Amino acid sequence: MADVQGTWTAENEQQFWAALNQILSAPCDSYELLDNALRSWLDLVSKARDEYLDDEDEIANCSEQLIHSPLFSANKDYVRTQIIYSLLQEDEYAPLHVIANFLLSDGRAEEETFRQMIKEGCFVRLLELIKGCGGKDSRLHRLLLQLMYEMSRIERLRDEDLMQIDDGFVTYLFQLIEALADDANDPYHYSVIRVLLVLNEQYMVAATSTATEPSSISPTTNRVIKLLGVHGDSYRTFGENIILLLNRETETSQQLLILKLLYLLFTTSATYEYFYTNDLHVLLDVIIRNLLDLPSEMDILRHTYLRVLAPLLAYTQLSKPPHYKRGQILSLIDILRGTGNAHFMPPEPTTIRLLDRVASTPWLAEEEPESPSLSPIGSLSLSQTGSAVSVIAKVSEKPGVKTPSRKSDMAAQAKGKSEHGGSPPRPPPPRTLRAQKSLPEVPRHKHGVPVVHPPVPVPHLHVNGAGQKKMPPKLPPPRRRAKIIAAVGAEVRTPSETPSPIGPAPVS
Repeated sequence: MADVQGTWTAENEQQFWAALNQILSAPCDSYELLDNALRSWLDLVSKARDEYLDDEDEIANCSEQLIHSPLFSANKDYVRTQIIYSLLQEDEYAPLHVIANFLLSDGRAEEETFRQMIKEGCFVRLLELIKGCGGKDSRLHRLLLQLMYEMSRIERLRDEDLMQIDDGFVTYLFQLIEALADDANDPYHYSVIRVLLVLNEQYMVAATSTATEPSSISPTTNRVIKLLGVHGDSYRTFGENIILLLNRETETSQQLLILKLLYLLFTTSATYEYFYTNDLHVLLDVIIRNLLDLPSEMDILRHTYLRVLAPLLAYTQLSKPPHYKRGQILSLIDILRGTGNAHFMPPEPTTIRLLDRVASTPWLAEEEPESPSLSPIGSLSLSQTGSAVSVIAKVSEKPGVKTPSRKSDMAAQAKGKSEHGGSPPRPPPPRTLRAQKSLPEVPRHKHGVPVVHPPVPVPHLHVNGAGQKKMPPKLPPPRRRAKIIAAVGAEVRTPSETPSPIGPAPVS
């Protein structure tokens, strides 16, 4: 709550949110009351940053409450100007964190905020703050990197701003990427990589503008490409991570930023072999997959991929045998040309010209090419390389636009047909049963050693005497009845008159 001097304090989190709501809901009929409300908001949130606002989303919530408050809605330009001036003058890290968070949230909603920041000279101020708070406040450091990236990709920087970037600052960013990440949410230093990517784009735009505008000052050296050409062996992690980022990225503007850097790396002799060969294999796989997955209406992104693919195949280690995926590349060219494929529409002239440039690579055009040279793209002269740089530098897309996928579109169409009573999907083909194979014969040898089967145990028998089996006694034969002798004149003998089997018969 507010004390006698008008300073707002909060003893717990509940009191903090109540005080914040009270500050933003108070009427401000004059600029003096408006300034007092902004100071109270900044002071209250700054004090609570390390006590109640451990998560960045909670600080962003405080910024969103200010943006949606009547205080800001009625005085947008004035409030933005005051907070931008606070960024230029404030030195304490906690208030700077709150200010940067508000400018980032407001700039993402209204791009005019970023343009005003560039006009007021905030880029040079961000350079100083990023280098100063690196090892002191990691939360503020990460937020300042995001703010620099978002601001620099909306509007072209002034020439005097680019001239303030020295080799030390770019080297500092490369060293951050090589070091172990201390942020579990950003293990690959994507926030730092994005700043380097947008700085490279700014250098390309400045060089193109210098060539077309005679009134412009002398072109500024692209320090990103310069340091990679001189000390590329020390900054390999950066190359590995931008390939990972291209493989995962779904935003079109992000892909264009990466492709612009790759084009310069593959057309600058000092960086022909900056990447490891295995990383180039992964990059080629990603480019082939993305080209096949792009819908027909994504011509700008397709052209940029093809402009990168031509020098990638011609100047890097991929130009040396054994050639990686030559057959798949030739198949890709045929598919994009629409040769015998009903799923791909006939390409427009620019795509055909770029495909011809890729196909003219010697080791693609010949079955067994001669030793590769360092200038194999016959249709790409030095003047054409310069024009291609100007074309790529001007390619852009609004932030946040996702790249559509051919596979997802086809799946959505099939789902829509089934939901609206379209033709049902075809049943799968009947399963054919193959004849059952006989089991393999049990091997008689295992690892070269004969398999010896143990003897079958014989059950124990009760024996008698010398080991002869005791047999049961034989049963006596059955007794026979008296015989009746039938003959003419014979008499029947009774059993008592039957002669004894022993001794002679009696004489009559």
